[in-house]
Amino acid sequence: MSAIALTASTAAALAAPVILWLAGAVPRETADRSGPAMAKLATGVAWGALALAIMAFASYAAGPGFGSSQTWNLFAFSLPFGIGDFAIGVYVNAVTVSMLTLVSLVGAIVTTYARTYMAGDGGEGHFHKWLMLTLAAILTLIVSSNLLMFALAWMATSLNLHRLLLFYPERPAAQLAAHKKFVFSRIGDASLFVAVLLIGASVHTLDFATLFAAMESIEGPLPAALQTAAWLIALAAILKCAQFPFHGWLIQVMEAPTPVSALLHAGIVNAGAFLVIRMSPVMSVSGPALDALAIVGLVTLAVASLVMLTQTSIKVSLAWSTSAQMGFMLLEAGLGLYSLALLHLVAHSLYKAHAFLASGSSVDGFRTPVCLLYTSDAADDRRGGVI
Repeated sequence: MSAIALTASTAAALAAPVILWLAGAVPRETADRSGPAMAKLATGVAWGALALAIMAFASYAAGPGFGSSQTWNLFAFSLPFGIGDFAIGVYVNAVTVSMLTLVSLVGAIVTTYARTYMAGDGGEGHFHKWLMLTLAAILTLIVSSNLLMFALAWMATSLNLHRLLLFYPERPAAQLAAHKKFVFSRIGDASLFVAVLLIGASVHTLDFATLFAAMESIEGPLPAALQTAAWLIALAAILKCAQFPFHGWLIQVMEAPTPVSALLHAGIVNAGAFLVIRMSPVMSVSGPALDALAIVGLVTLAVASLVMLTQTSIKVSLAWSTSAQMGFMLLEAGLGLYSLALLHLVAHSLYKAHAFLASGSSVDGFRTPVCLLYTSDAADDRRGGVI
């Protein structure tokens, strides 16, 4: 029964990103002509992915327990120079099902919000197409069974998000912020891909389960290649999490629609912390790389927390808050507290998604008393003959 439950969990985890990829494959011309239909499709598919994620979580919990894991590869082929195999598959453990459920929930809520938010916009269909593809890439990253597949999904997430950040290309501020984010993301991608090659050359496998087992058998000093890989993973996480001094792009990407900001801050920026948690068997044996994460995280949370208090724009203040919270997570991971970092990640995602989606209502709430005050003053002036 336990094996059946684990297999059901793996199958559901695989199906969640697949249905989003299929829905996002609608041709651009069709999407542009059918905005309301694309909105309905995106909403339905996003909630379907959430249902599959919940099924994966429930099946996993009913199986052998939260200490078990399973890999299911659809196909694989060997890579040159003995660095291992590239595989398309699913790796299911407690971290996978937790993150899959979390990001699917955030994605479903953001997509539902976007259906009303973008209604009537000329690019409505285009927006929902890229929103589905971005969400599909995030979920693929979470369930990946292979390090190279993980890196490709990591890059696909950034490229799809770039299309959403440039949804209003006529805004110069949006173009500048998206360009800065694009440059930092490519540096992070290069760092991660080089780390993948170094790990494959050292351990001769890119499969997560096999890699983690191999790391447990390492004794003595860590090989130079793996030490370098750990530093590159730390750099990729720092860039993705918008840590000091690379935090500027996150503060500036406020020109995109609010649903994009919510998904970015609640689901995509967290990928840096997820990378460190996923690669914890490698990072744990590299003391200097973990120390660097802790120091960068500590500096960022101190700076960003103080600056956040000085901001008058709600969205900019929330962006500084995200940078600070990411600093907390990397500090926790740098101290080896991976479970705490995962708990922090879940809590931050839920609160930050709500904060961004409710930011407009918050502004309206602040404006209402002011508007009533001016209305009352004007009425008094009229009664007094001033007007």
